[in-house]
Amino acid sequence: MPDAPAQERVQEQAGDTAAVAAADALADLARIRAEEAELVFTRFSRDDAWRLGSRMREAAAARSLPVVIGIVVGQQRVFHAALDGAVPDNDAWLERKTRAVLHFEQSSLGVGALFRSLGRVYEQESRLDPDEVAANGGVFPVRIDGVGVVGAVGISGLPQVEDHAFVVEQLREFLAEA
Repeated sequence: MPDAPAQERVQEQAGDTAAVAAADALADLARIRAEEAELVFTRFSRDDAWRLGSRMREAAAARSLPVVIGIVVGQQRVFHAALDGAVPDNDAWLERKTRAVLHFEQSSLGVGALFRSLGRVYEQESRLDPDEVAANGGVFPVRIDGVGVVGAVGISGLPQVEDHAFVVEQLREFLAEA
């Protein structure tokens, strides 16, 4: 049996690891919140959704990304595309991440970072069914200035941070052209 000082060192190291993880999540959360504040629409029509989704599909296809892309306005899916290599599980993940965005009105990666920054485990403490609502990156709120969140745009098929980065990149470029 380990001696008391050894047990204390193990507990201290575990506490240090948790503190570092929370600090990293807090830094991630600050960056994500800045993205959410930046990427706001003045208007968003179904034609805008089609143009954004088509742009995202072209960019993903040019990079041979095995993803699904989806845009919802309210409770209606207004754009969907599945590229070569995407599988049905990607659609399920996209739907679960979209539910997180619509519930929390923030990016799905931001939801996960928020829980981690508080030292909490989303799946255990969100009070939401993790089989229905996922706090994994890749879906971003469609927010209209002066209105709020009216929908969500996202992808699934890459690691969650890459899913998120792709959506942010595409939103930045789309909004810059508007």
